[in-house]
Amino acid sequence: MEPDLSSAIRTVQLGSSWFPERPGGLERYYYDLFNRLPALGFHSRGLVIGSKAITRDTNDNIVAFSEARSSLPQRWYRARSALKKIINEFRPDIICVHFALYGFPATDLLSHQPLVVHFQGPWAGEAAMEQGKNRSLIKYFIENSVYRRATRLIVLSNAFKEILTNEYGVSPEKIAVIPGAIDTRRFDQPIARTEARNILGWPRYRPIILVVRRLSRRMGIENLLTALVTVKARFPDVLLMVAGVGGMAHELARMTESLGLTNHVKFLGFLADQDLPAAYRAADFTVVPTTALEGFGLITVESMASGTPVLVTPVGGLPEIVRPFAPQWVTDDSTASAMARSMSEILSGAIATPSTSECRTHSQRYDWINVAPKIAQLYKEAMS
Repeated sequence: MEPDLSSAIRTVQLGSSWFPERPGGLERYYYDLFNRLPALGFHSRGLVIGSKAITRDTNDNIVAFSEARSSLPQRWYRARSALKKIINEFRPDIICVHFALYGFPATDLLSHQPLVVHFQGPWAGEAAMEQGKNRSLIKYFIENSVYRRATRLIVLSNAFKEILTNEYGVSPEKIAVIPGAIDTRRFDQPIARTEARNILGWPRYRPIILVVRRLSRRMGIENLLTALVTVKARFPDVLLMVAGVGGMAHELARMTESLGLTNHVKFLGFLADQDLPAAYRAADFTVVPTTALEGFGLITVESMASGTPVLVTPVGGLPEIVRPFAPQWVTDDSTASAMARSMSEILSGAIATPSTSECRTHSQRYDWINVAPKIAQLYKEAMS
């Protein structure tokens, strides 16, 4: 049922990109949240980067204020202009920023009504790992210019609350920890593992480990490959499926060859969103080998919603999801040796594997039906 727009709370949701055009964790979160707010009594308008088709396909509810290929000064100018226009015409009760880059050119406009920032991760910290310190200092300034104006901030884990408090100086009282969320029904496919493998054309009888990650430095794929050398010595049929794209693709392919893992690693490239549930279901277990700055990790709950358990490193918000459910499925640290030890113990049965139903039951706490009302309540608190 559509909300009564005369009494609905009006929000502007300033995002990065629109999920159907650009897949990603931040984009999926923004897309899902935007589509669930109407049922909770909110009337929203969105601003994102993307093509004009977005505006047309969403009946003007989402405005693509600039294309991604435009220069940064152009995107900033258009973000400010679009936000100013929507404030004047729509008159929102609250503004919500999901990516500080596009809130930065309009910081003066963000001071006239309640502002909620969805903190998806330390953009500056990620840049420092991938691009160097100078760029990260600039991004830190951009981020902090937005964060310090926020009425409230939402983080996905206690780990990210600590980052906001310790690195950005945000008062803990302003921060609410509300975990990420998924539509668990989308991953709850009533098929057996062998059937999922037949659908995907994967080997039926080899032990298969799946990793779904962007191929960048902090994701820890190189440590996982090193760990696999030890694992395959004991389990010679083991197969690692790597789904994802990124700047390290060629480096990881060369590393796979040099380690003698050609017959034990398959790079799947970009895995379409509709193929993810079957891929999770087909694997014996999933691994999230992150080495730094993991705020939540949607793939963790996606895999469990598919009935497949997840081995994670003790980084960021990952252990907050897995440790209460299956503490042995959190590695001792993020090194290759720790991952090799845990994977070997799982494959040997020394570490018990949670059942399909147990995984799915645990994932329910991260369903949007449970998480979205918490965000709605936070919005209302910010307004008061």
